[in-house]
Order: sequence, then C-alpha cells, then structure tokens
Amino acid sequence: MSTAKLTIDLTAIRANWRALNAKSAAETAAVVKANSYGLDATRVATALAEEGARQFFVAVAEEAPAVRKAVGQAVQICILSGHMQGDTNLIRDHNLIPIINSIDQLLLHVELLPNQPFGIQLDTGMNRLGMEPAEWQAVRELALRLRPHLIMSHLACADEPDHPMNEKQLQVFKDLTSDLTIPKSLSATGGILLGADFHFDLTRPGIGLYGGLPFSDAQSVVTVDIPVIQTRDVETGESVGYGNTWTAPVPRKIATVSAGYADGIFRRLGPAATLYAGSTACPVVGRISMDLIGVDVSDVETPTESLQLINETRGIDKLAKDAGTIGYEILTSLGGRYKKRYVST
Repeated sequence: MSTAKLTIDLTAIRANWRALNAKSAAETAAVVKANSYGLDATRVATALAEEGARQFFVAVAEEAPAVRKAVGQAVQICILSGHMQGDTNLIRDHNLIPIINSIDQLLLHVELLPNQPFGIQLDTGMNRLGMEPAEWQAVRELALRLRPHLIMSHLACADEPDHPMNEKQLQVFKDLTSDLTIPKSLSATGGILLGADFHFDLTRPGIGLYGGLPFSDAQSVVTVDIPVIQTRDVETGESVGYGNTWTAPVPRKIATVSAGYADGIFRRLGPAATLYAGSTACPVVGRISMDLIGVDVSDVETPTESLQLINETRGIDKLAKDAGTIGYEILTSLGGRYKKRYVST
C-alpha cells in the first residue's frame, strides 16, 4: 500500500479534554469545527460525549447535522457563525443554537425561529465577530427578554499570557455582562490556561483537545506514517527532485516517500522538514512535490517500509514552526488521501 497513514488517538483526545476540564470549575464544552480540525467530527464528538462533554461548537450550520447524528439529542450544538440566511431549516431540524453576532441576525432569528434557543457573541476588541458594545446596548433589553442560552466573547491574544489585550478584553466583557445571570463564556484553550478569572460558566477548548499549543501538557493525538516507495544510492554531485535544488555533497542513500503537498505537507517546508525512522532523524532533500518527497535515510541502519512525519518526537507544532505557520493549519491541511486509523484504548 502506497497511501500515507494518519493515526488519530481518540484516547488522547479524551484525556486532553479531561485535563482541560480539570483546570476550571466551569462546564467544559468542545470545539469540533472544521470537521474537528480535520480529524473527523463524528468520531471526535462521539468520544467526547462519552467522556462527558455536553456542549459542542461548530463554525457553520452545515457542519452540525453530522455531529447531531453522531451524538444524538442529549447534547447542545452551537453555531459560531450565528443564524445566516439559508440556515433556518438546519437550525430548526437539527435543534441547533446559533450564536448571534449582529442586530440583523437577532432580528432574523426572532422572526423565523422565535422559539428556538440562541446565544449572543459580544465583540470585546477582536473586531472579528460579535456585537460591539453600542450594538449590544441597543438590543440588550430585547435580547434579555428572550433569555439567551449563552453570552460569549473570544480572546485575541490568549496564547500570549502577558499580552495586555487579555486583561483589556476581560474587563470589557465584565462591564457588558457582570449584572447578568445568563451563562457566560470567554475562554477557548488559551483562556483556560490564563486562570480562573477568565473561566466564567463555560469554557470552549479547541486546539488543546487535538494536541496543540498553547496547551503544552497535551497528549499527542496524531501520527503520520508515509510509505517508502523506492530507495536509491545517490553519488556525490547528483541532484534530487525538481529544480536541482539539492545536490549530494557526498554519497547518500535517498528514499522516495509517497506523500507531498497534496497531502498537506507544505512545499515551503523543503529542507527544513525532517522525517523519522524510529528515533533516527531523516532530513528532506530537494523540493516537496505533489505526491513525492526525497528523504536522506543514510543514517538508518535497518531498511524501513515507512517514515514518520508527525509523531511524539516531532508534533504538529514543531512541524508548524519549520513551515512558518501554526499547528492549527497543519492539522486542518492534512489531505483527504490519508488512510485514517482511529485508536481507542
């Protein structure tokens, strides 16, 4: 088999949820948007519902039906994009909770689904989603009469604990909600790690569930094994791959592995990327192409049928650093060709 294998450890995801849940007295939800960061929201949500999660967050309404089918009616599913035009039937038929982001969304929701639960997102300074303070004051009385399920906001700099924006947003959120008894939520993974002042009634971990920073104590969730198609000896002065960008300084043994940028292994990684044969580091040589990568396996003593791109030694954030990006992008870019294997112990 020449298809790369993506192993997803559901036991690790459950353990990461438990660890983040233990860090606060609040209820702990789970963010399963973007198909659980590419790892399959139906499997992840099922595992976390079994673990005790009772609220899930998706980005858009279209993501929710698969989650609802997986977990049944016993949990709540919130839509971060709110109630958009065309969402009404999905919200009603799958019993979803849109997180309202604007006055227009609130009026649309009240008109089309007056008895359907909803939440409110407030913009406390990120300027991305949510009602600004003046908008909130304009509709606050109406919204509160309808008893929203949740009032939330989102931190812009939670992965930087000392960033002054954290305290600024916390204060704005308190100013807008301190007199309310409605459940409140401010923190995703980074906010949970900032401490109790940021926890309120509900936390919403995302990347920390999947083994990524800023949750440095997270268990590793994904492993990527890439089959070796062919191994050859390359003599001094010979080049490997498109553009002759790498030339052997001395005789080397080069493996060609079956993956590339079509599998979410960014071309820009190039010579910064390293694969592993057990504990032996094997540098990428030449350009990463669509389906193939050249890897220097000269230091591997025993021939191997596959090499690992992501493992416990080199997790998603180390790979992301080499690519000049973040672990979120690594996870969500892993392509559709992988043979996925789920483990649960």
